[in-house]
Amino acid sequence: MTRGIISLQKMQVVSWVYLAVLTLGAWGLFSWALAWSVLVGGLIAILSFWVSQRDLTQFLETLPVGEEMTEGQAKSQFKKSGFLLRFWIRIVIIGVVVLLLIRFSSINAFGLIMGLSTVVFAVALTAVEIVRHYYFSGRR
Repeated sequence: MTRGIISLQKMQVVSWVYLAVLTLGAWGLFSWALAWSVLVGGLIAILSFWVSQRDLTQFLETLPVGEEMTEGQAKSQFKKSGFLLRFWIRIVIIGVVVLLLIRFSSINAFGLIMGLSTVVFAVALTAVEIVRHYYFSGRR
């Protein structure tokens, strides 16, 4: 489990670094308005990823480790945790925040989308690194 947590923490760091580079690049090459939009989108994505990581870690800690668990017990435990409900509430909140930002502020939609992609980039980069490590470590 420790390796999984380290990978999630690494994705958090990669997300922050990518967001900083993307924001500074947008500011240097285009405008502060675009950079601000990238920063806001990135903050929304990284915060959501962080909350999701925390919820998933808490959920996994509630599962019994050494015992066999029937499918019914697993579903019951899953429902008790409210994990799915929190996930959907988070998605709705993100949607409302993005809607309000686009509707009532002068945020650049393209910059916002670029910022929202920070976690996707971190996940993709981590996946590529894992595949590279698998193929070049002699494990095949």
